[in-house]
Amino acid sequence: MKNKERRPGSRPGEKPAGRTAGKGSSLPAGKSSGKSSGKPTATSRPERPASVRSAAPKIAPGPQKSGRPATQRAEPKPRHPRSEHAQFGNLREAEARQAATAEQRPMIERDGERPPERIPVILESTGAGDFHLIDTGNGLKLEQYGPYCIVRPEAQALWKPALPDHVWDDADAVFTGDTDEDGMGRWRFPKNALGETWPLALLGIDFLGRFTSFRHVGVFPEQIVHWAWVKEQQEKADRPLKVLNLFGYTGVASLVAAGAGAEVTHVDASKKAIGWARENQALAGLDRAPIRWICEDAMKFIQREERRGSKYDIILTDPPKFGRGPNGEVWHLFEHLPNMLDICRELLSPKAVGLVLTAYSIRASFYSIHELMRETMRGAGGVVESGELVIREAGIDGKDHGRALSTSLFSRWVPK
Repeated sequence: MKNKERRPGSRPGEKPAGRTAGKGSSLPAGKSSGKSSGKPTATSRPERPASVRSAAPKIAPGPQKSGRPATQRAEPKPRHPRSEHAQFGNLREAEARQAATAEQRPMIERDGERPPERIPVILESTGAGDFHLIDTGNGLKLEQYGPYCIVRPEAQALWKPALPDHVWDDADAVFTGDTDEDGMGRWRFPKNALGETWPLALLGIDFLGRFTSFRHVGVFPEQIVHWAWVKEQQEKADRPLKVLNLFGYTGVASLVAAGAGAEVTHVDASKKAIGWARENQALAGLDRAPIRWICEDAMKFIQREERRGSKYDIILTDPPKFGRGPNGEVWHLFEHLPNMLDICRELLSPKAVGLVLTAYSIRASFYSIHELMRETMRGAGGVVESGELVIREAGIDGKDHGRALSTSLFSRWVPK
């Protein structure tokens, strides 16, 4: 891997996994084809599966040069009445919903020079452990997650796939339904029905992949570059670093840090996410690792930590874009992010190693969060480096050097 890594939730009344469906079945994500054992279900291939192209976004009519249909962006669909982030990806709704209830304290007027900048910085991954990106195109991406090849929507893949149809047709799971990042849908299993979870490993950490109704799989592999950076900082340190992981999701970043020797505080507003993170902790064999699992709104937590005078050496924050609170409060990243970073600045220790911000699904240049980070860190010295996280296509065997797929924006302050 080049050294160059959002969030469940559930609606009331959500039912547990049901009985096994038959071959080639289509199941709502989050429902198992049987009792989930955390192990992949054996598959058989007695006949050639149907083309996965049916899982792509709406098809644009017209002449085509290959068997893959061209794709056309669908018109925006109405949001779920509760939030943009319902059910699984709705870990984000839970986080945002509670964050909206916290009163924002006044911003601190910062003096001093803005830190120097390094831009643009492209942090690139070709994969690690059980993950690599096989191919992209026509609004889709083909990924390898352990034993499974998975097809999911990817709006940034505007080009045509590089690999032939039969490679895509051999996928084990295909996400169908709303192609929006937060849209709900179903998983289709062209071969055999698969269980809800299966074992994965990245950077030496074992955890569970999960089929969810928001097309996510329990991990955001583009974050591998940040995880590897945290691991490297701990390995170079002469003491256990204190790491705060805000909006921590299923805990892979926290486990990577703890596995390297850090003392970790993991914060997430979703009980379901915390439960999954604890499952991953047990699977990784890190039951005794110094990790605090905090189920609470991130904004409320950091405000309380500021009043307590708590300090951290590394802070990772990956906030949601939008959400609604239980009393109609609204969280908007562009409105509330400045205050969040302002508080995070106060939580950095005198020997801080870094403050890392990642932003998904926002219509903005990386410059927007880059300049915000520089203003936040006025007078702190160091340097702010910002740009994009990308994943490089690696082909079927994981060794090719294909096209780069942009996944998110990031900004990172480091002391030097």
